[in-house]
Amino acid sequence: MAESNTDTKSSNQMWGGRFASGPDAIMEEINASIGFDKKLFAQDIRGSIAHATMLAHQGIISSDDKDKIVHGLNTILSEIESGNFEFSRRLEDIHMNIEARLATLIGPAAGRLHTARSRNDQVALDFRLWVKEELEKTEKMLTGLIAAFLDRAEEHAESVMPGFTHLQTAQPVTFGHHCMAYVEMFGRDRSRVRHAIEHLDESPIGAAALAGTGYPIDRHMTAKALGFREPTRNSIDTVSDRDFAIEFLAIAAISGMHLSRLAEEIVIWSTPQFGFVRLSDAFSTGSSIMPQKKNPDAAELVRAKTGRINGSLIALLTIMKGLPLAYSKDMQEDKEQVFDAAESLELAIAAMTGMVRDMTVNTARMKAAAGSGFSTATDLADWLVREAGLPFRDAHHVTGRAVALAESKGCDLAELPLADLQAIHPDITDKVYDVLTVEASVASRKSFGGTAPSEVRKQIAFWRARN
Repeated sequence: MAESNTDTKSSNQMWGGRFASGPDAIMEEINASIGFDKKLFAQDIRGSIAHATMLAHQGIISSDDKDKIVHGLNTILSEIESGNFEFSRRLEDIHMNIEARLATLIGPAAGRLHTARSRNDQVALDFRLWVKEELEKTEKMLTGLIAAFLDRAEEHAESVMPGFTHLQTAQPVTFGHHCMAYVEMFGRDRSRVRHAIEHLDESPIGAAALAGTGYPIDRHMTAKALGFREPTRNSIDTVSDRDFAIEFLAIAAISGMHLSRLAEEIVIWSTPQFGFVRLSDAFSTGSSIMPQKKNPDAAELVRAKTGRINGSLIALLTIMKGLPLAYSKDMQEDKEQVFDAAESLELAIAAMTGMVRDMTVNTARMKAAAGSGFSTATDLADWLVREAGLPFRDAHHVTGRAVALAESKGCDLAELPLADLQAIHPDITDKVYDVLTVEASVASRKSFGGTAPSEVRKQIAFWRARN
């Protein structure tokens, strides 16, 4: 176990000479952030090593002090990663905890680390690095989810199912086409992630408290060392900006909404009334009282996670909406929202990727449902336009009469005798039956992005090339 990083003097030493005594218990409780910002330890140490290296390169601190600082920081990193670091609430945050421990390890040289920086630009750096890493992780997870959908789409490029509007049977589509709709959704999410990474790819360190610094620092050097494209360009904006965190939460909320829509469909599809898909026991639970039940709990929990993510976005927007430039302590409340949303999003994407790969698709049940509700009515109207030369509105009226007749007879359109159809319009021939099956309907939708199996396969090939 490492030594305690609370020095033998009161922690109020960290406050400087302005305060005669430390904050009381209430102030300590409201002010401390170490309970959650300790998650930033790796980013804080990484930033400090880059900063110390730059200070030595610029001749602001000695190479000997830099070597001591870097060695001490790497020691602290090992202690935290191994669980042998004692975090202290009295030292407020991750920065002060690490700085105090560094002072214990290397002595006065530790005091030189904070030259030409402030906790304001330090936390902006730590948080930005963390969000960037989280976005990169999210990008990989979304790529995995898209890959799962591409596999299912390819497997079911010809599997017919009902397409819905208003949750009412509309027109036949293929399950592969339906899967590709989610590929498009999550593809847009991934695009937003990539754009967000580009937006935040600027290094805050060196902005100091809000005005920059008089020391001859090299912010381009630290930006490069930390993997950023360039330094930020305005010190006031730098320390007061949390757009990168808000953008992450907005992306998480949109992606969470997409996941929730998919979860809702899985919940509906897995009911006995639909019976389109079945989840294995790995993603389902039973009832404590009804032995026949198999509940899609994983999908339901994904659906619920969206509420937490949305709440985090609204919370941070509300925190930031009234803050004057530059930094205010309110901004300490930014991290818990982002950490919670990131955890929820990661879990939801992982669970949904698992469910997409796990679910068994009942193609026979889907096909039977695809023909219900007179789903090929539009195909009849299109045939009348194409073959009989009717204006579409007239064809729509004729088709409506045919649907009413089929409904009264309790049969599908394809089961109506030709004589009945010709009684509605004399130009209808027996060729109309070629378009009244669900397979023919689906195969005819060859417009770009349509549901025809040939078009679905083209889109699968396009996405495989870019995934």
